[in-house]
Amino acid sequence: MAEMEKVVPWKALIDLIEPHYPKTSSKGGRPPYPLATMLRIHLLQQWYDLSDPAMEDTLIEVPTMRRFAGIDMISDRIPDETTILAFRHLLEKNDLGKQIFEVVKAHLKANGMAMKQGTIIDATLIAAPSSTKNEKKERDPEMHQTCKGKQWYFGMKVHIGVDSESGLIHSVETTAANVHDLTPASDLLHGEETLVYADAGYQGIEKRDEMQGRGIGFRVAMRPGRRRVLPDTPEGRLDDLVETAKAHIRAKGEHPFRVIKQQFGFQKTRLRGMLKNRCKVNVLVALSNLFMASRRLLCST
Repeated sequence: MAEMEKVVPWKALIDLIEPHYPKTSSKGGRPPYPLATMLRIHLLQQWYDLSDPAMEDTLIEVPTMRRFAGIDMISDRIPDETTILAFRHLLEKNDLGKQIFEVVKAHLKANGMAMKQGTIIDATLIAAPSSTKNEKKERDPEMHQTCKGKQWYFGMKVHIGVDSESGLIHSVETTAANVHDLTPASDLLHGEETLVYADAGYQGIEKRDEMQGRGIGFRVAMRPGRRRVLPDTPEGRLDDLVETAKAHIRAKGEHPFRVIKQQFGFQKTRLRGMLKNRCKVNVLVALSNLFMASRRLLCST
């Protein structure tokens, strides 16, 4: 929290959200909580993977969380779970998750971290609850199942475009789990890259219509089965070295997923529907970039 206090562009984010935030009514009534407090609480939720009720309980029980949010236990009210939920709905309704991601990218660019190098594209599965023990007696209709490695998964996919130099995310898309990785691939490119790195799941990307005439060199991994049977000849050993070099570069594309899924705990969706999860994912990738760039940002400030 101490590091994030220094590296998050608080003013820019508050300026972004403020036009949409409720104002004190001239007719009286309880004034809204300070926007800065609600924004800080929302980010705490993402960093520690807390539900709305858990976030309320944590603010009551953990002094460091209250201090970070700017809440004085004696003189200030603590937002309840309904208020925390209403702030999240505000972000979702106004598509502010995507705009938060763009604000963070601009902040990184202003601090010398422009993402204009080659691009690594990758995707990961995020599970969704498959139980039908809920009010509607059904699974989330916007999530789907898919088979990977002879195992079935139900949920969504997060697709990212990562700068091959800095390892920071510059593009993100969310889809149901059954959407092929190639489908949103063109939306993950910023348009100025000359090289694109991808795993074997993107075989054939260079043949797609939307990739023609873009002047991009594709470095797609060889399928594992084909690599295992490479001959023990000078040509075979050279091909294996080339694949190893590709893998070293592609590894940077896995680092943001480690932060999002392990550091921030987003391995399973808590929200229903793609709209809510899309907003959450955009905020998470913005926070992932800040987390990964925190040392450079601290040095620059």
